[in-house]
Amino acid sequence: MENWLVKRAKLNPDKIALILEHADFTFKELNSTVQLFAGKLFTSGIRQNDPVALFSDNCFNGYVAILALQQLGARTIFLDTELSASTLTNQLQDSNPKMILISDSANTKEIDHIEWKKALMSDILILKKSASYQPISEFTDTQVSAIFYTPSADRNDTGVMLTYGNYFYSAMGTALNLGINKQDSWVLTLPLFNVPGFIIIMRSLIYGIGVYLIDGFDIGHINKVLINERATIISLTPSLLRELLNTLPKGEHYNDKFRCVFMGTGLIDNWTLLRCNVLGIPVLQSYGMTETTSNISALNFDDAEIKAGSCGQPFFTTQIRITHINQDNIGNIELKSPTVAIGYLNKRELYQSRFTKDGFFKTGDVGYLDDDNFLYLKGRQADLIHSNDKIIYPEEVENIFHSINGIIDICIVGIPKKDGTEKPVAYITMQDNAFLTGADLQEFGQHNLDDYQVPTEYRQIDHFPKSTNGKILRNRLLNLDYKTI
Repeated sequence: MENWLVKRAKLNPDKIALILEHADFTFKELNSTVQLFAGKLFTSGIRQNDPVALFSDNCFNGYVAILALQQLGARTIFLDTELSASTLTNQLQDSNPKMILISDSANTKEIDHIEWKKALMSDILILKKSASYQPISEFTDTQVSAIFYTPSADRNDTGVMLTYGNYFYSAMGTALNLGINKQDSWVLTLPLFNVPGFIIIMRSLIYGIGVYLIDGFDIGHINKVLINERATIISLTPSLLRELLNTLPKGEHYNDKFRCVFMGTGLIDNWTLLRCNVLGIPVLQSYGMTETTSNISALNFDDAEIKAGSCGQPFFTTQIRITHINQDNIGNIELKSPTVAIGYLNKRELYQSRFTKDGFFKTGDVGYLDDDNFLYLKGRQADLIHSNDKIIYPEEVENIFHSINGIIDICIVGIPKKDGTEKPVAYITMQDNAFLTGADLQEFGQHNLDDYQVPTEYRQIDHFPKSTNGKILRNRLLNLDYKTI
């Protein structure tokens, strides 16, 4: 395929590609800026297939740097700006980049003391553009473009290798599902260094649509954009959506062009869905992961009401099946798709172990397909709680408790018992003015859940460990200080 940015600048030179708070860029202007920066990166010594680590917030320079590295054919290693120095060091040792390219506006506290070749983007900008620089002419399906690290309980995070073919088929599946048109514009407030945020940049090039780039989760600014601008789609996580709803000015509604919240990274609770319905905010729940280049199934507008709670049907580009079905008719989610990552960096055996003999990718998630082939996600296989002869699906329990006024977030985990089974324990963050006791929560659970689902203990914590896209890292909860309530 012809270089996407160059191609889009030819096809739609005057169409708005990028919208910042105080400036807009057409595809032609964006391409000119990116090529200038790419030429200066070339002067600094970056060449095709070189691994380059990017440490950037959601800023204009970071956006440009991502596209500039693609023009050179380099491999971008995306670093999470909120990770600790020790975790970043392990990722750098694993990926061994030629340099770390750092945004001047990013918080560099954790990376400052890491001994590695680094360059601020401002240092690159003062270089002269090489006269011999030329952008690569084509993107190939199997060309590794980026490496994204997925978190784990220890520090041995896994680098997921994604290709241009992965991006393209991901964009095609999403377009067929949402019915993307040239009037659409996508709000990008998720981190650039995670796949759900990054893939919006690739969709912009493939679809020829504009992107509203918002640095950090500035709730007030996001609501203003959705109310006053022509933004049509925003990608959010359930926790971020709840924050937006809590601060939406009374009586205000999103603009007439707004089409939907595209929801990923976990299940949305019924209470939040109800609030969205009252406010006339369409929510399309989706399913995907880093290894599948973001979404591989999603509800569409026609089915959003009758299949509420579902992640929709598999995209046209994806096959999904359920195996190892248990007594609740829930099983392992496995899939085939051209969006599945080409490999794990330096972990070939681990990557191969994720596939069945007939080539299906084992997601590690559990759920079911209904008679109409709609997918219902029940959570991670590793998160299920085995209580005697019953299975507890934590997100089902959390969904019920989210309706309690005063609870900010809740997470149910299994604590091993002497008999080899587990007991459900709730970790909770609450609002300052919430006077909820363990007895209150226990009584609520007994009235709204089956006995075996009710947590046996309630632990209040200051905050949840989360990935930067808002997903709670359950496997790190047991190491936290807590207060039993």
